[in-house]
Amino acid sequence: MTPASTTRRAPGKLMVAGEYAVLEPGRPAIAVAVDRYVNVTVSTCSSGEGDVVVDSDLLPHKVALRRTPQGLRALSEDNQSHASGLLSHVVSAVETIEQLRIEHRLSLASVKLSVHSELHRGGVKTGLGSSAAVTAATTQALADHYGMSLSTEDRFRLAMLASVQVDAGPSGTDLAAATWRGWVSYRSPDRQALRDALHRHSVLHTLKQPWPHLTIRPLPPPTGLALHVGWSGTPASTTALVSDLTTRPTWQVASLARFLDDSEQCVTAMERALQQDTPQLLLDAVRTARSLLSRLDAETALGIFTPPLRRLCEVAESCGAAAKPSGAGGGDCGIALLPAHRSAGPLHRRWTASDITPLGLRAISTAVTRSHVPTVHDTSPSASGHKP
Repeated sequence: MTPASTTRRAPGKLMVAGEYAVLEPGRPAIAVAVDRYVNVTVSTCSSGEGDVVVDSDLLPHKVALRRTPQGLRALSEDNQSHASGLLSHVVSAVETIEQLRIEHRLSLASVKLSVHSELHRGGVKTGLGSSAAVTAATTQALADHYGMSLSTEDRFRLAMLASVQVDAGPSGTDLAAATWRGWVSYRSPDRQALRDALHRHSVLHTLKQPWPHLTIRPLPPPTGLALHVGWSGTPASTTALVSDLTTRPTWQVASLARFLDDSEQCVTAMERALQQDTPQLLLDAVRTARSLLSRLDAETALGIFTPPLRRLCEVAESCGAAAKPSGAGGGDCGIALLPAHRSAGPLHRRWTASDITPLGLRAISTAVTRSHVPTVHDTSPSASGHKP
């Protein structure tokens, strides 16, 4: 029996290392999920309201959609004008889950999705991966509402398939963190290949096939170090920065291979530091990651290090922390790992005096231990015989 409503949530994330390099299939990054969430509630609604209704504090009003052979379409042109950002990711997640049900010849219901985000400040994104969190939360909430039995990897893969239909550019690191939570090492699959596969095959077929290069490894959290997050006050467009990088063919020919290899060495060192619980090596790896981003910025003039992000890092280092921008840069957040024996008060006060807003985020703890770290490789889902 379908419940009256189902609520699920997915966390935001911070990039710790591997930015830009992880866009290349098979190259690694490390991210950590944080205790701010996107909450999605799915409830049954009257078909008179629309086949799918989306309501969110980030939309000016509810959006009603109908099912068509071409997918979900807004009932009015005014509603259709909002089919970007949050709404496009919600719609793609709904379409992906519903297509899987159709392939299994299972029924669909008229549903309402209520979306609330904790990843924004006054409606402004802070760089915590809100698009991935809303995709992951919508995927899980709708699947659970329909009574679908999905493994963790199935949920990740369905969320990824929904994501690539909106934009095949993002690596999926934030989806991995939102799904597995805690600290996660991630190597990306070829997202354009997944998008092409969906055009040729069914969702179920693409879901069950091996995804070359994909590796997801939950990592144990560090001990003796505290994670602190500062917001630059300016939102940044990861998509725009990544697109800008692709317009620099001279840099790609001259320096891409070196950057990718150096980034992989840095991420590998960071993984080892987390697995062996060696705080100083972790601090060293964070500083190396910042140095790699700084070199990339100098060679490409992307604008990764804005003046606020430079201040964020300089202040944190002066307080004894290792710091770097989190993600593509150009704004959004920076992170600092501070030895636990040092007080966070001076860091936060000096950030505030430098117009950096301490966000008070905490890394989500998981049950991963250093003696047993499970890994998801590029195999087909373990629950390929699931019953939606």
